[in-house]
Amino acid sequence: MKILTWNVNSVRKRINHIILLIKKVNPDVICLQETKVENSSFPVKTFSNLGYLHHYLNGILSYNGVCIISRIKSTTSNKINFCKKNDGRHISQMINGIEINNIYIPAGGDVPDKKINEKFKHKIQFLDELISWTRNKRKSILLGDFNIAPKVDDVWSHKQLINTVSHTEIERKKLDELLIKGDWVDSIRYFVRPPKNLFTWWSYRSADYKKNNRGRRLDHCWITSDLKHLLKKAEILDYTRDWDVPSDHVPLLIDLKVN
Repeated sequence: MKILTWNVNSVRKRINHIILLIKKVNPDVICLQETKVENSSFPVKTFSNLGYLHHYLNGILSYNGVCIISRIKSTTSNKINFCKKNDGRHISQMINGIEINNIYIPAGGDVPDKKINEKFKHKIQFLDELISWTRNKRKSILLGDFNIAPKVDDVWSHKQLINTVSHTEIERKKLDELLIKGDWVDSIRYFVRPPKNLFTWWSYRSADYKKNNRGRRLDHCWITSDLKHLLKKAEILDYTRDWDVPSDHVPLLIDLKVN
């Protein structure tokens, strides 16, 4: 079972890229973040015409939004309203006996201080609620845009970004706590290690992202340890960043050996 996750930064704006990627990697399940569309306006017909008949949506107007698009019908569905903000940041489906959780963790604004920055306070609260939720998870996947680069080599310069939101000590510690308490396995790190490039995001501000390569690994795909024996492959599809008018994030793809 191939599972794709991608922050597309608008599903309608990036629909041709999504179609191209579907034809290239043939995923069974597609998890998108930042769909930026209400459920009623989601391009359901486009996906149905490509064989994805099952659409599970948690979208809101103009920003945020997550979805799971699948060739395989889900047996159960859930949307958790983290922080009680109704801001379209989680959706889960049970597919082939595996609970797939698609999340979009808040970015956190620019100032890493909960006392003066409500956006950063929201991010830390979201992480705390995730940590409480993650206990006793089994046969589960947690994927999406986590908006945190947890390791020193998950950013282009640890020294220069140590006090920058997405790589601060408090964020990295919270994510590490989530990983440990949930007994998760970082599927990308399981297969891809430095000096190979781990980045999944490059700012639009860089005219040539390859030349400067000032990236961060903000997107993740974790599996509970009881699924590790099923993990065949995990990769970062960074070639999509070269496409015309791309998302600033690139997709991740994992392949599980599921009967």
